[in-house]
Amino acid sequence: MKVLIHDDAGKAADCVSGLITARLARAPASVLGLATGGTMEAVYARLIAAHRAGTVSFAQARSFNLDEYVGLAPDHPCSYWRYMAEQLFDHVDLPAGAGALPRGDAPDPEAEAARYEAAIAAAGDIGLQLLGLGANGHIGFNEPTSSLSSLTRIKTLTRATRAANARFFAQPEEVPRLAITMGIGTILRAEEVVLLAYGPGKAEAAAAMIEGPLSASCPASALQLHRKVTVVLDRAAAEGLALREYYEDVHPAGRDAAI
Repeated sequence: MKVLIHDDAGKAADCVSGLITARLARAPASVLGLATGGTMEAVYARLIAAHRAGTVSFAQARSFNLDEYVGLAPDHPCSYWRYMAEQLFDHVDLPAGAGALPRGDAPDPEAEAARYEAAIAAAGDIGLQLLGLGANGHIGFNEPTSSLSSLTRIKTLTRATRAANARFFAQPEEVPRLAITMGIGTILRAEEVVLLAYGPGKAEAAAAMIEGPLSASCPASALQLHRKVTVVLDRAAAEGLALREYYEDVHPAGRDAAI
């Protein structure tokens, strides 16, 4: 696991957008695994700017998002379909239909989860998977106690996760209790994983993920099993790392020779 620590959230977002840009430069037909949430907005803004500057193209790529709320149609203002359209898809040259998300309004959510898992496998699995990190250690909507070999399925969200996402809804009680999410096993099949976390609220989860025991109590700790993971943090999110000095010796100022 490569740990890159940057001075602030802006530099961390620069690093992640650079990793995605580099991936598309060397493998234009990559299958990207994409994430949502406030953490990713800065990354997508940088990718849009790079596309407008002519330094990155999504024309040969395709993508699969991590998750979607059960019960929300794609045109719902709080759906992740809408988020991706507004934050990335409508502003870059990703071909129409190349950006896939689960259908939250599918009449049979379990069948939709199975269909989505099959579609990912049929695409050859994810090339680069982008992840955020929940304060309780979740990745995607794989809440604590999730099976570390799980596939795409329905998950019940914790109260803490629903509270964290309530700011995107008009009323807290409107946050759905269920979501379709890629499983941890699905994520671990990706060729490479890039995780971004910043702020003091992520420090405990980041330390558990990187240095803690492999445990379903911190789903992100499963990334310790992956062959190619890059964790990008700002100083606040890195505050709890016991081996922080070592990570900074290996990658001063968060520099990575790959970008």
